[in-house]
Amino acid sequence: MATEIQEQPAVWRRLLAAAGEDSDIARAAALVRAYQPRFVLFVARGTSDHAALYAKYVAEIVHGLPCGLVSPSTMTAYGARPDLTGVLMIGISQSGGSPDLVQSLAAAREHGALTVAITNNAGSALASAARAHVDIQAGPELAVAATKSYTAQLLAVHLLLAAVRGEDAGSAAPLPDAAEALVAGDATVAELAQRYRFASRLVTTGRGYSYPTAREGALKLMETCYLSAQAFSGADLLHGPLAMIDPQVPVLAVAAEGVGGAAMSQVFPRLAEQGADVFCIGTPDTVAAADAGVVLPTGVPEQLSPLLEIIPLQQLALHLALARGGNPDAPRGLRKVTETL
Repeated sequence: MATEIQEQPAVWRRLLAAAGEDSDIARAAALVRAYQPRFVLFVARGTSDHAALYAKYVAEIVHGLPCGLVSPSTMTAYGARPDLTGVLMIGISQSGGSPDLVQSLAAAREHGALTVAITNNAGSALASAARAHVDIQAGPELAVAATKSYTAQLLAVHLLLAAVRGEDAGSAAPLPDAAEALVAGDATVAELAQRYRFASRLVTTGRGYSYPTAREGALKLMETCYLSAQAFSGADLLHGPLAMIDPQVPVLAVAAEGVGGAAMSQVFPRLAEQGADVFCIGTPDTVAAADAGVVLPTGVPEQLSPLLEIIPLQQLALHLALARGGNPDAPRGLRKVTETL
């Protein structure tokens, strides 16, 4: 897991270099432009579901398209076959091997949808089921907890949707260098992890583009540290779950530059009222006001910030698992590829 966290800047450089005019990204984007979808559906599981949630934000905010996240069981377990004419369905998966995703994409293609798969395996069943495939270029991922494949999925989504709009990859070019700066702060995060060694539960939160980061961070902590970790948008947190926050429930908050980070300004005072221990990943000001945290590189477009935000949470999950005597490379009861229907 440690090695794969460190590999992320190199993976991003590889994906950026592969996103030229004659790339799978360019070909998929051309199909989408010609199809002119009226609606976008995303289908994924686990970590990839958080990449799909990020993609939903991008498609809704930047492209102005209504979007939804598919419940695969409607088509697999219940056999529903909706008319998907005019719909773009994008399947996102590290392995491309889960039968429910494959069947969902195949059924969607049969019933009128334009289908695109984003995976780390060009030879996978999901890639074969889709009309077009985008390879995230992450290379073999051996740790059960996905790290480099998650951020590569985010970057692939960004590049694909940017290409649909006729934009190049220029805005993402500085990301690998920014990621290297965060990866280099691993020792600092390892020290901070000791703060939460004896926590039994915690909450993660963020808004806008950062909400998927909160979801993914919670999953990493659950699967590597065996913690009860619940993720809420900053808005939903104030609508009831805030009542469970007290000094014994740490809160990991993401408040990067941009609209989503600014919206978190109404959350922090309420957390302070509850006496919460707040670990913040964000701007210098938000981190300085928290109990602990990691400062993100400045000047990064809000849409791209989730690629960087998750790195300290990946590191925290790794070091907290080790501090608690666990093996983050082999979480109990889990396998790298989970097959569901």
